Amino acid sequence: MIEATTWASVLFLAVGPGKAMPPQDPCAAAQLNSELGGLPPPPAERGIALGLFSLDPKWAGYTALVDEAKAHGATHLSVVWVWWQDHLKATRIYAKPGWTATEDQVLGTLRHAKRLGLHVTLFPILRLVSPNPGDWRGRIRPADEGAWWESYDAFILRAAALAAHTDTDRVSVGSELLTREGMRERWRSLIERVRLRHSRLEIMYSANWDHFGPVRFWDLVDVAGVTAYFEVGPVRGAKLPALMEAWKAPHQQLLGFRTSLGRPLVVTEIGYPSLEGGLRWPWNETRRARADLEAQRLGYEAFARSFGSSLEGAYFWNWFGFGGKRDRNYTPRGKPAANVLACWFGLLTRTEARAEPRTSH
Repeated sequence: MIEATTWASVLFLAVGPGKAMPPQDPCAAAQLNSELGGLPPPPAERGIALGLFSLDPKWAGYTALVDEAKAHGATHLSVVWVWWQDHLKATRIYAKPGWTATEDQVLGTLRHAKRLGLHVTLFPILRLVSPNPGDWRGRIRPADEGAWWESYDAFILRAAALAAHTDTDRVSVGSELLTREGMRERWRSLIERVRLRHSRLEIMYSANWDHFGPVRFWDLVDVAGVTAYFEVGPVRGAKLPALMEAWKAPHQQLLGFRTSLGRPLVVTEIGYPSLEGGLRWPWNETRRARADLEAQRLGYEAFARSFGSSLEGAYFWNWFGFGGKRDRNYTPRGKPAANVLACWFGLLTRTEARAEPRTSH
């Protein structure tokens, strides 16, 4: 994904809208293609990613966003915590005041999600403070590998400690670090340290959508993750049948990859900026283009219809942000895509509710 230092959505401090709750009948509101019938059953991990992206270190609104995710049918939540390094060659990774959520905010969000009964992943990611065009975490080339890994290990170990302290279920040890993924012994050392300190935590790594094959340490983690920013759509004028056709090859590729791994595979990030061209370049929300909420809605429906319950889970990126019809970022809040999400994720919940035996009093 493009390193986004455009912080339009981050201005969601204390002035964002009230809670964005789904309608009583989200499937009716989702504008689904009636010729294709209802959506298939969702995966076991019905996930939403929530970025802790507010610039206000005292902002307490994350719990309300967790409530919204739960109301839209999520059973799993990925809480995204960002640390920073200055540029590609930097060796110091750090929590940047004002740009990194405080530990109190992280702890409060994790605890609230657990109280709601959600399965929770703490998902630490690395971003660049001053990227040049084309720079992002996948291209990191530190001047001193040993110093970089010492700093990175400290970051992940701190995240794991916060996760364990709140009875969080899973921690990711990294995401989309393409130039690091061949360094098996470095990862082995880090993963062993996490397991020795926090044996109850599940451990995951998340690879980029076009680089999951070269990862050399899949056997060391419990859950394999991959982002799904496959370029399945045109710049404009997308049609659902064409999108579903375009998903066939990536879907089969991921199914074959899961078989070869012999372990669970989840889509850690799937989403579309609500921009014209968002289906063509789903990994880039920084482009200047007009808002296109229908393209985002179509992307959600096409993914749901194409994947169903074929993988263990899918996490939609990203709930944080203003939302609404003028918002051009990833969040589906207050947009038609949110109704697709609530419809799909709610299918199992509604089925389970109908199946509950009635008792007389």
